[in-house]
Amino acid sequence: MTKLVILKHFKGAPGLRLLGLGPNFLPCSGLIKLQAFLNKNAFWAKNRELHHLKTCLAQSDIVVSMWLGKKIVGFGRALTDGIYRGVLWDVVIDAKFQGKGYGKIIIKTLLDSKEMKNTEKVYLMTTNQKDFYCQLNFKENKTQNLLVIEKYN
Repeated sequence: MTKLVILKHFKGAPGLRLLGLGPNFLPCSGLIKLQAFLNKNAFWAKNRELHHLKTCLAQSDIVVSMWLGKKIVGFGRALTDGIYRGVLWDVVIDAKFQGKGYGKIIIKTLLDSKEMKNTEKVYLMTTNQKDFYCQLNFKENKTQNLLVIEKYN
């Protein structure tokens, strides 16, 4: 039976980003698999270019991936100052594996990381998973507004 493996990558995920490492730190085209995984499972992360994914990972404080064999089934990342604020980004579970607690494992791994564990307030944005995050003690904040500016270089 294939074992579920959770990888908490080093800051900036150099193994995944530069070498394509997956479970057991073995090369498995991990970055290409991540790109395909996001294309398949996250409408808001479709068509991310490899060089942009590399930059995004390089700038992330915490990167977590979840694997069954050489198949990526979960992913999440976070940015934080380690004291006041943190933000969770790109939390995704393969559609075939949802409802098995894998999303909770990703969130717990991110929040319990040494980089995040003392952070006063953690933000996240979701389009259609509000109920899931509320189960994990996230609260809808009606006193703040989400403001967005979209710009591309």
